[in-house]
Amino acid sequence: MPQTGFRSAKAAAFLGATLLCLLLWTGAAAAQVRIKDIADIEGVRDNQLVGYGLVVGLPGTGDRLRSAIFTRQSLVGMLERLGVNTRDQERQLDTRNVAAVMVTANLPAFARPGSRVDIAVSSLGDASNLTGGTLLVTPLLGADGEVYAVAQGAVATGAIGARGQAASIQRGVPTSARIASGAVVERELPFELGGRDRVRLSLRNPDLTTAQRMATVINRAIGAGSATATDPRTVVLMTAGRDIARLLTDIEQLRVEPDQAARVIIEEASGTIVMGANVRVSTVAIAQGNLTIRVTEAPQVSQPGPLSGGQTVVVPRTGIDVDDGRERRLGILPRSVTLEELVRGLNSLGVGPRDLITILQSIKAAGALQAELEVR
Repeated sequence: MPQTGFRSAKAAAFLGATLLCLLLWTGAAAAQVRIKDIADIEGVRDNQLVGYGLVVGLPGTGDRLRSAIFTRQSLVGMLERLGVNTRDQERQLDTRNVAAVMVTANLPAFARPGSRVDIAVSSLGDASNLTGGTLLVTPLLGADGEVYAVAQGAVATGAIGARGQAASIQRGVPTSARIASGAVVERELPFELGGRDRVRLSLRNPDLTTAQRMATVINRAIGAGSATATDPRTVVLMTAGRDIARLLTDIEQLRVEPDQAARVIIEEASGTIVMGANVRVSTVAIAQGNLTIRVTEAPQVSQPGPLSGGQTVVVPRTGIDVDDGRERRLGILPRSVTLEELVRGLNSLGVGPRDLITILQSIKAAGALQAELEVR
């Protein structure tokens, strides 16, 4: 063999081996996820805030003050605080540019006074559109009744609507709006992460195997005995005097292959079916067929000839179509088929999502579905 050809073959073999190793490594790495994506630090969480306020400046799309009593009372109270007395003429107020709203927000962990958070504004009365309005100063309270933020600003619904005499179109929900960075934090929730001798990591999807794998990876990275899986949701991390912020930063980047239980989720209202990768089916025969009878009415008008003296009558025309599912066959699923084989076998029967729900429930009732079936 010429030297050049030998070198080319050797280079091609080396390139092929390199690509194979790269593909195998990529497949293995794709199955692993970072710890920060599957676990939370216990105590580091958001807190819900809520408040009641008024949106003003609406182009005649606000609440009807005669029917929305709370809006009228809130408007009168606000004007009194600003030095305008309208208590005697309260029942004569008839403006439609004001709307009562509920304001909600999430106060993130470690939010300091002066930082800003996004807020959501939702109509409380019979206002038809909040577009173009401005939210007045609204205190946002926590579960303990204390004020943690104050909201104010121009609302943005993102909705589009047009109406004519014979037709109308609307996209989005014009009675719900958002204000980006619309609230200023006034009080922080006290929580100290430093100085702790242990920190708990909470799995978002509890699983004992995943928790044990997480503890093993952490012990391998920072030292034996540093992490212990105490239950399917919790992994206890011993800090041993280390810098907690730096320690958690290093641990968050570690990768773990999460395990999952064999589970089938059925959303019966929408016909949605989600099956996990570990779902298995024992040997079972499936036949699916429904008797469908369609009755259609297509009446025709019989028009008599000119000057015939006859009458115009409606002649009924009825069509009946019967589908007994004769073209569908009995299908056999072999023992311990995979998720891909299960889906392919059920699709070969020509069944839709609604029929598939009934089939899965029947397979579970027969004891052939080796997975948890959850119907919502």
